Amino acid sequence: MTATAASIEVFIADYRNAAHAVALVDLLDAYASDPAGGGKPLDVAVRESLPAELAARPQAFSVLAYEGELPVGLINCIEGFSTFAAKPLLNVHDVVVLSSHRGKRVAQRMFALVEQEARRRGACKLTLEVLSGNAPALRAYEREGFAGYQLDPAFGTAVFLQKKL
Repeated sequence: MTATAASIEVFIADYRNAAHAVALVDLLDAYASDPAGGGKPLDVAVRESLPAELAARPQAFSVLAYEGELPVGLINCIEGFSTFAAKPLLNVHDVVVLSSHRGKRVAQRMFALVEQEARRRGACKLTLEVLSGNAPALRAYEREGFAGYQLDPAFGTAVFLQKKL
């Protein structure tokens, strides 16, 4: 059976709902285990604590996509703040679509709900990071209106960096 846009249901997850919590952890684990997500499954402690940790943060929300009873997609979002706009911004932290459902616009359906929730929260923009070699994800994000940015061309484009603690 192939997924169609009509057969995919998207909604904001309830972290305290056991089925939603399992779906969130299982989908994120599938992403983490994929080479694009680092190629290593989630640590057991993360699997056990993640839903409660997210539930404790009102600035976090997740969108789940289901085809019937099967969870097929996930977007985790964390609200931040833009000092230049003095408004919230929303960072799209994880985007997961099971390989069986890629290319079927599942991400598009989830992003529509993310954008709706971002607007409800008064956010001025959505941000996300993506590995430069992940061409399918880059194309999907560009279709959704995401693009690299710069403030002054003399300073180049923005670069995402990290320092692990």
